[in-house]
Amino acid sequence: MSVISKPLRTAAERGDPESQFKLGVMFARGDGVPRDNAMAVRWYRRAAEQGYAAAQFNLGVMCDRGQGLRQNRGEAARWYRKAAEQGIAEAQVNLGHLFFRGQGVPQNFATAEHWYRLAADAGFAEAQYILGLMSSLGQGRAQDDAEAAVWYRAAAEQGHSLAQATLGLLHAEGHGVPRDDREALRWYQKAADKGELLAVTNLGLMYLHGRGVGRDYAVALRWLRRAAEKGDPVAQFTLGSLCDQGEGTRQDFAEAVKWYHQAAAQGHAQAQANLGVMYDQGLGVDQSDDEAVKWFFKAAKKGNAWGQVNLALKYSAGEGLPQDFTQAAAWYRKAADTGNAWGQNSLGYAYACGQGVEQDDVEAVFWYVKAAEQGYSLAQSNLGECYRDGKGVAQDRPEAYKWFALAAAQGDPEAVELRDRLTAELSAEDLAEGNRRAERFRCAESGPS
Repeated sequence: MSVISKPLRTAAERGDPESQFKLGVMFARGDGVPRDNAMAVRWYRRAAEQGYAAAQFNLGVMCDRGQGLRQNRGEAARWYRKAAEQGIAEAQVNLGHLFFRGQGVPQNFATAEHWYRLAADAGFAEAQYILGLMSSLGQGRAQDDAEAAVWYRAAAEQGHSLAQATLGLLHAEGHGVPRDDREALRWYQKAADKGELLAVTNLGLMYLHGRGVGRDYAVALRWLRRAAEKGDPVAQFTLGSLCDQGEGTRQDFAEAVKWYHQAAAQGHAQAQANLGVMYDQGLGVDQSDDEAVKWFFKAAKKGNAWGQVNLALKYSAGEGLPQDFTQAAAWYRKAADTGNAWGQNSLGYAYACGQGVEQDDVEAVFWYVKAAEQGYSLAQSNLGECYRDGKGVAQDRPEAYKWFALAAAQGDPEAVELRDRLTAELSAEDLAEGNRRAERFRCAESGPS
């Protein structure tokens, strides 16, 4: 039943633009009348054609969304412009969007920025946030984190939750502002209290890692669980990892699998790799080579080094897919190229054995060195053997001792045996030289004190 008052309808029909606008709003919302977008458009248009700015903006929105009439972004731009020129900030922002995206008008970043800036200078928080985003990403302008921070702060101080979360991120990473974990925490807290998902996750991570506040697993888990339940993949992955490792909570492989699954389904590459491991080892789920390979492959295709390494291992073992050393070597190479020490060592071993690649001791040494210099003990032992035997490199027994000693210091029992066996064969001078080299490596690795 309609509750439109007779005076309102009479005024609207006689041409009063404010009354026409109010009728449009009633039909658009279904407020006292059946919801009817076509009728809303009719009344907005009558008011808009008389220059009523709010009606011009609302008519632009209807044209933009295709509500009550066929979608027409060119027409939306025309009405947004009329409202924007009368100072309606929302219209200025929406017109900026159309120019930014090239929808209904030719794409023009400078024109988009012009309209955003008009709204931002008038104090419209959403426009301030957008200008910050354009500066952060270098969209239509030079990338400038410092300028971005100015705009984010302007919006954040008005309570714009995403600007608050983003300003927190800038402080956490030291982009455009001094790195300040306490300030990051403050802005994350403000945004998280409003339910901003980015801030909820990052606030949990700050408590987890003790940044800007004492480490508190209970608080971290509370925020991370809240974000995970709202669908944030980073929070879901982090919860999975904590349950997997039993860090800050009871170890629970089934719970870890649950969270890894949710993050992996959203394309989180490390969650996909970890989920593959759970299926591979039968942790919290029935063991399945097929499922393991499926998830390793998804992660590997996204460039995740651990997905690539694990997929290579499955190819090498012929588990879940046909044994193929060539494919294994190819995936080890992809992981190695990202700097993954396991992938580098495994590729070196493939060259040393001629598995999936042409045998090449020099190439094997090249990859062993890369992994060994990252402190990977197995690569250090392999490199030590190359120097001991003169394979792929000139024989250098003190250098061999150095690498055996470094690997042994990490508790590798095979390296301990290799070191001790070589020690018995070395002269006192060579042994002293080997120890000097190992100590120099340790000092270089730890850096200046």
